Amino acid sequence: MLRWTVFTCAAVAMIVASSGAPFARAQAKKTPQPEAAAPAAGEPSKLPARTPFTAAAEAAAVIPGMPDARFWGDSAADFEKALPSQPGPWLILSTGGSDGAFGAGLLNGLSESGKRPDYAVVTGVSTGALMAPFAFAGQRYDAAMKAVYTQTSAADIFEVGGTGESFLNTWPLKDLIAKEITPALLDDIAAAYHSGRRLFIVTSDLDAGRPVVWNMGAIAAHGGDDAIKLFRSVLLASGSIPGAFPPVLIGVEANGKRFAEMHVDGGVGGQFYVAPPALLESTSDYKIPATALYIIINSGLQPDFAVVERMTPTILSQSVSMAIKADLRNLLDRAYVAAKHSGIGFNAATIPPDFSAPSRGAFDPNYMKALFNVGYNLGKSATPFASEPPPYPGAAASVPSDPQPGGNNK
Repeated sequence: MLRWTVFTCAAVAMIVASSGAPFARAQAKKTPQPEAAAPAAGEPSKLPARTPFTAAAEAAAVIPGMPDARFWGDSAADFEKALPSQPGPWLILSTGGSDGAFGAGLLNGLSESGKRPDYAVVTGVSTGALMAPFAFAGQRYDAAMKAVYTQTSAADIFEVGGTGESFLNTWPLKDLIAKEITPALLDDIAAAYHSGRRLFIVTSDLDAGRPVVWNMGAIAAHGGDDAIKLFRSVLLASGSIPGAFPPVLIGVEANGKRFAEMHVDGGVGGQFYVAPPALLESTSDYKIPATALYIIINSGLQPDFAVVERMTPTILSQSVSMAIKADLRNLLDRAYVAAKHSGIGFNAATIPPDFSAPSRGAFDPNYMKALFNVGYNLGKSATPFASEPPPYPGAAASVPSDPQPGGNNK
């Protein structure tokens, strides 16, 4: 059975949109605002035209009143300027949709075992972005993080219905983020920022075709309604899978002119974020200013065997799953080499290959609870992290160090 992901939901939504066939969706828990409602069947979407702007304006754009809110994710100079002055362990949280329950469980387990430090830097992409504020703010938010990843269902995330920009409508996720991201949480994040720690969330700026890293502690430190609104919008954008979920328009200003940028899932540019790609190249002499890297991969990396049905949703789901795992492995390898070059510890945790709990659909609470428990038990264990990336499928278990000519070296 294929593991259900948001990408599967997107594929199902494509079928619905193209065929007009009925779709039995989870009943939403509350009525969306009128402006969030999908257009009637056959009625073209009517979205406001965007204010035009130039590449030069985009390059100069800032958040009004918050010039320190963000930087380009591929800019080495901006990245280094935003880092804390004192080194410490870094926590890197990957994409994964409902599989983020694994990371939430692992962090709760680390807290229970007393092995979870205050990370100097926390980065999050997509579902990793949603758990990152809780992980950054401290262990007193473990219960809230657990609730989000064990009591959430598909109806809390989306409903099927085109918006003109996507096949699914995420007004429920927007409401969930507003409920969980409270002024008190932002106060705690701001305090951690003032102490020298950093919380970075990644989105993809479709207009520029570049990743954007949001300095969430700096945003929280500004305080007020504008800060919490932007904070919530960034989290929504980081998980907005193009085509499946609507993009998020974020207002900016350049040379006295205001316009809106279009932001989508940070995973478009990479499944997790350690540093700008140029700094992680094999030819780079950059040394990561951390004491250790801790990378939580909200995915299994082993192949998922399935006799794939001749249907668009299953074909798309299996193909995207393969591509994501390949990207995750490549990024892990880069991070491993960079950590060794930097002389710091490398630690990675992935969903164990033997996890096989069934899923009844997207964001199945029973599946997420089972996965949370797997992460929790791993977090409490003696070795929650591996010191090397998982071996590739088909890798030899051992290779003779000094093979003898004519010998049996199988």
